[in-house]
Amino acid sequence: MKRSQIGFCLATVALATSISTALAQGRRYDSTPRREAASALDPATAAKVALGKRLFFDTSLSIDEWISCSSCHDPAHGFSDPRRFSVGVLGFRGKRHAPTLLGRGLGESQFWDGRAGTLEEQVVQPITNPEEMGMTMEMLLARLNRDPAYRGLTRESLAGALASYVRTLRSEGSDFDFFISGWPMVFSDQELEGLRLFRGKAQCYLCHAGNQFTDESFHNTGVAWNNGALQDEGRAAITGKQYHRGAFKTPSLRDVGSRGPYMHDGSLLTLEDVIEFYDRGGNPNPYLDENVVPLHLSPAEKKALLAFLRRGLAGSIRDGTGGRGSP
Repeated sequence: MKRSQIGFCLATVALATSISTALAQGRRYDSTPRREAASALDPATAAKVALGKRLFFDTSLSIDEWISCSSCHDPAHGFSDPRRFSVGVLGFRGKRHAPTLLGRGLGESQFWDGRAGTLEEQVVQPITNPEEMGMTMEMLLARLNRDPAYRGLTRESLAGALASYVRTLRSEGSDFDFFISGWPMVFSDQELEGLRLFRGKAQCYLCHAGNQFTDESFHNTGVAWNNGALQDEGRAAITGKQYHRGAFKTPSLRDVGSRGPYMHDGSLLTLEDVIEFYDRGGNPNPYLDENVVPLHLSPAEKKALLAFLRRGLAGSIRDGTGGRGSP
């Protein structure tokens, strides 16, 4: 092996080691949910997860019996929506893009604006939202309890089952996972350069941190601002704080290549669009995050970053029933 090749290999190993060390220090974003495989679940929890999965795909949860949780969080699309805005009962169109549910069991708050502190709170809000599934909890429980499979369900047990299922949804086995597990040569040269850019010049890691690639915080990137006018208050609607105006939760980047469109409003259709948006420094506004600045990436660097995001973070999507997240 040539000296230059040896140097390249050593540098690659060093990068993998440094990333592994950094991730080990942030264990709250560990990539593996605490209870993931069906064989690892105790019988009571396994039954709850299985019930949650049945509910997740059941259109009985919507007033017109046309829409299920999976209608907007499609397993084939990384548990997000391929449409810019989801369509609820009676044709109501949502105001935000449905985010991915991958890794949400490790989240510190839920929804783009963080208005729900737990998954148990989150899973019932779309059901009782008149523009999403349009039910009341009383109507829903009366309907479900006519089915022997659901008999005895309460608001608490329904929320607990759905939340238990969502907690098991994850993406695993990506090239990145192999890379930090001691297989440094799994990346192509282009993907490896993309990773270096991700952790360096492109500054992606400042918000997309840890094994889930999210700091679970809220940032104003300017997406909510158009020609100086704010289109969506974002986190500020929850906290009332001026500096939260137009700020939204950092989404996970796992399997991000299969989940367009992007951002809270679905306004960026492709990953190429996302890279261009950040390269120019987002949209200017009074509360723009201090880390959102022009990057001045070259065309080759943009392609490398795209390769890492699209191929390096593509894994296998799984759920806690031992399946691939489909009914």
